[in-house]
Amino acid sequence: MSWLQLIFDVIIALNAFLAIVTVFRQHRDISSTWAWLLVLVLLPIVGFLFYIFLGRGMGREKLFSIEHQDRTGMEEMIAMQRHDDLEFDTPLSEQITANASSMVRLFETNDHAPLAKRNRVEILTDGEQKFAALFADIRQAKESIHIEYYTIYSDKIGQQLLKLLEKKAAQGVKVRVLYDAFGSHGTTKKWFSHLEELGGEAATFITSHSSITKTRLNYHCHRKIVVIDGRIGYTGGFNVGDQYLGRLPKFGYWRDTHLRIVGNGVLALQTHFVMDWNISVPQEQHVSYSPKYFPRAARLKNATTALQIVTSGPTSDREQIKSGYIKMISMAKKSIWLQSPYLVPDESVLSALIIAAQSGIDVRIMIPHMPDHPFIYRATQYYANYLFSAGVKIYIYENGFLHAKTAIMDGKISSVGSANQDFRSYKLNFEVNAFMYDKKIAKQLERIFKADMAHSRLLTQAEIDQQPYWLTLKQRFSRLLSPIL
Repeated sequence: MSWLQLIFDVIIALNAFLAIVTVFRQHRDISSTWAWLLVLVLLPIVGFLFYIFLGRGMGREKLFSIEHQDRTGMEEMIAMQRHDDLEFDTPLSEQITANASSMVRLFETNDHAPLAKRNRVEILTDGEQKFAALFADIRQAKESIHIEYYTIYSDKIGQQLLKLLEKKAAQGVKVRVLYDAFGSHGTTKKWFSHLEELGGEAATFITSHSSITKTRLNYHCHRKIVVIDGRIGYTGGFNVGDQYLGRLPKFGYWRDTHLRIVGNGVLALQTHFVMDWNISVPQEQHVSYSPKYFPRAARLKNATTALQIVTSGPTSDREQIKSGYIKMISMAKKSIWLQSPYLVPDESVLSALIIAAQSGIDVRIMIPHMPDHPFIYRATQYYANYLFSAGVKIYIYENGFLHAKTAIMDGKISSVGSANQDFRSYKLNFEVNAFMYDKKIAKQLERIFKADMAHSRLLTQAEIDQQPYWLTLKQRFSRLLSPIL
């Protein structure tokens, strides 16, 4: 027994030493460092397996660094924007205030995101509504259909989309589909074989390639981008699957927010699709700049929404979308309203929210009443309770599942996209958001938020006090692991 005890002690000591060396050899924020130390020390050997696949950084391999990719079409798009600014006689509504200008500069600096001044934006909040609009636009496609989703399920709505894409490919329209294999579990490359026989192309995002050998299991393409003929774009929170139309009893009604964009902002979506596509496929399948993919936007009536398409991901430490959220929170003079299925903010966002609330700003956050990921939901509950104690109003949506990722500041500036309020969206996932400088859009999103409040309950101290001890314990434990969930 003494030898066994000695071996055990040596393993524990060696494990602790290796845990410290492993975690501190790579620069990371303090919260992530302590979370990984907790896992590595408490789970000897097993913890290292988790770390190998989930904790290692991306590395800087040139093939994988999207930062080094050619930003196809971006220079041409900027030139178009400048030309249109001179050509159009009708002045824009008061959109680009002093505060908005500083946000525009932030994204131009951090993400090379040009400001697209003239767009027509439609907000879609229902799955049936979103897919009806999307399918109608796909049916009218003449040149190209580019689709990128975190999730494409091979269920009823997925089959409908595939059949429609096959029909368009047979008509000579160039169809390209990019998806995340982890998010689309159950959907295989074989599912797209007939589409490819008809001239279409389908590929998994690069993080899905050799994900085990390259230890990329923790990195996913969470973006939702559709671009049709370079003229119509979609982005937001909806994926492709029956659950997003409220067809699964587990979730019930699915409340999400998506955008349909017409205008030069679509070209930015096209640029990011092309970058993601080119990094994920062999050289011979790369897409190059062509006017058919990046056409000049037509003169549009009521196209008064100025916006920037902003992306972020683990290949950059700038955390561009998170920086945008913090900027909106810190600039707020009256209100900042957020919706997110996950509320697991890092210290910078948490501090910004608390400072805003304690400064008299109307801070409201809406979260779902049910989990789709148990650990993350318990962490969400912890932070909801904590922010409530700091004066933030927490609304818990009860009419099904809330999946919208929206932010509204002072009824003037807004954001809709794929990024949640959690560590994963800030640091690990490839995300895309539209930041919009249009009072009409912001006011419309405020009205949607208020309508959702009618289906929500306001978190109270009495509800927190009634939470059983075991639930509080799970919340606190999940919070400890929140930086790596």
